Amino acid sequence: MANKDKISEELQKEELQAEEQVLEEEVVVVEEESCEESSEDMQKDSPNKLVKEYMDRLQRTMAEFDNFRKRTIKEKSQMYENGAKETVEKLLPIVDNFERALSSVSEEEKDLPFTQGVEMIFKQLLGALNELGVEPIEATGQAFDPNLHHAVTHAEDENFGENTVAEEFQKGYMYKDAVLRHSMVKVVN
Repeated sequence: MANKDKISEELQKEELQAEEQVLEEEVVVVEEESCEESSEDMQKDSPNKLVKEYMDRLQRTMAEFDNFRKRTIKEKSQMYENGAKETVEKLLPIVDNFERALSSVSEEEKDLPFTQGVEMIFKQLLGALNELGVEPIEATGQAFDPNLHHAVTHAEDENFGENTVAEEFQKGYMYKDAVLRHSMVKVVN
């Protein structure tokens, strides 16, 4: 009986192995069929889907790069403008000192080579600032504009109309369309 039990156990094992092999073969066949179907679907739909997907990715990437490029150009431009504006603002006190120095020169000293040299340097500095887009703000005799002028004092003067700048204490300057410094003025009431 022991032999019979061993033989029946072996037969059962062989049957189980055979069934497992059949199942494995069926699974492989089903997998192959599904792969063939999916590859056929991919061949039918995939080229169009892939092309659309890649085109979409390409267009998005190109748009992102274009936005990056534009943003970078704008940032560089703003950095240049800010740097130029800061530099000009630091030069304005030097311009004021040149004006004060030249206004204090007497008539006899105006013909001296030193004074003429200082005037030439001052004119050269003003020319360079003008090329950069810096313009002085006209004040004396103009209507008072709080966007351009800063009223330091108020006075009554019959020579000027009401709300008119009578005297300029310190020049104001514009850089392109922005006010760098307001003119310090005396306004007629």
